[in-house]
Amino acid sequence: RVIKEPHITEKATLLAERNQYVFKVFPDANKIEIKKAIKEIYGADVEEVRIINVPRKKRRRGRIEGWRKGYKKAIVKIKEGQTIEILPK
Repeated sequence: RVIKEPHITEKATLLAERNQYVFKVFPDANKIEIKKAIKEIYGADVEEVRIINVPRKKRRRGRIEGWRKGYKKAIVKIKEGQTIEILPK
C-alpha cells in the first residue's frame, strides 16, 4: 500500500514527455518504498523520486466553511528510453 493512483493533470502530462511521472501516494510512504513499488508495478528503473506534501485548503460554499483534503504526491523520474503507460489505450 504505497501508490494510490497516477496524478493526471496538464503539468503531469508535460512532465511525462521528460520521463517524469506523478503519482498520489499514501501519507506514510517514503522515497525507497515508492521506488520499489514503481519497479514492481510498472517494471521501470527509477532514477529519482521527489515527494511533495500538498496541504489541505480552506473552502467555502456560502456560509458553510470546510476543508479540501491535502495529499502527498511523488514525482518519479525513470531511465531514458523507458516509458510507463498510465492510461491504457
